[in-house]
Amino acid sequence: MRPSRARATLLLVPVVVLTACTAEQAAPADSGPPPTVELLAAKAGCTPKIQIDAEELRQGYCTTSIGTFFITTFATQQGKDQWMDQAPEYSPHLVGELWTALASRAVLDRLRQQIGGDLHLMDHRKSPSPGAS
Repeated sequence: MRPSRARATLLLVPVVVLTACTAEQAAPADSGPPPTVELLAAKAGCTPKIQIDAEELRQGYCTTSIGTFFITTFATQQGKDQWMDQAPEYSPHLVGELWTALASRAVLDRLRQQIGGDLHLMDHRKSPSPGAS
């Protein structure tokens, strides 16, 4: 009787493990809501002066000991991509999920240590502009 019970227990273990892995893969980790202009500015040690407060994007700027920078947050990835497609190629940007920061390279290098993001120097667009080949 014991061997049967042990065999039944062994058969259940892989099913439980398989179910746990499948559920974990199906539900990505909740990273929470995207950061706001205020949250990103607070990480840099300032309170932003909001310039644009629209449904699709918000933008503010700060001046701290590292310099002046602009932070823009977006409601959607599509909105961010469209904005990035219009951004000047010669301007360096710090880019995060649903946000960008614009400043001089020296300021962005220091700001990146405080708020994170990826530094985009020349080709920061995610999609080509209309008419580009």
